[in-house]
Amino acid sequence: MSVQGFKMISWVAGWMLCAVFAHADHQMAMTAIVQRSEANYTAPDVKLVRDDGKTVSLPAELNDGRPVLLNFIYTSCTTICPMSSQVFEQFQERLGTRQPVHLVSISIDPEQDTPARLRAYAQQFHAAPGWNHYTGTAAATSAVQRAFNAYRGDKMSHTALTLARAAPGKPWIRMEGFASVEDLLAERLLWSDEVAAAHAR
Repeated sequence: MSVQGFKMISWVAGWMLCAVFAHADHQMAMTAIVQRSEANYTAPDVKLVRDDGKTVSLPAELNDGRPVLLNFIYTSCTTICPMSSQVFEQFQERLGTRQPVHLVSISIDPEQDTPARLRAYAQQFHAAPGWNHYTGTAAATSAVQRAFNAYRGDKMSHTALTLARAAPGKPWIRMEGFASVEDLLAERLLWSDEVAAAHAR
């Protein structure tokens, strides 16, 4: 075998090894343990702009009686946000119409994320009715992040975080890390148990 041929084989083998490790790292990130805790948060009384262009009150959006899943995203993100949005997409698909759940995705890049950009982003993940995306002023979106202990200074420093609440007045469940669709479906089952226990009293 020529030296050139040997170098080519070595390069291909090295590339394949890097690809294997990269895939392994990705799988480890996706299967990392999610830290689950309870917290009491109060949504700030701010106005946000929904992806349909309507200006709405955040407390009113969160307190309409439905269970809520909430995350923070921005449309130009290429790492955490697409993965979190894909999980929301899978959750909607798996849940179907069995129980209404309000999925709330709030942009942390309001200067760039117009309602039109959010609509296009939502379409990429086949967002069905019940999953809304929100933007607003920098002050308003920062206030929301701070209220939910999600503010990290700038969009590049944000971390994977999903917040869940069974109903208005219930505590929020904070899931730090890449919550999977199975994690979210497990939360839904807990909501069902709470409803059943309430009716049994």
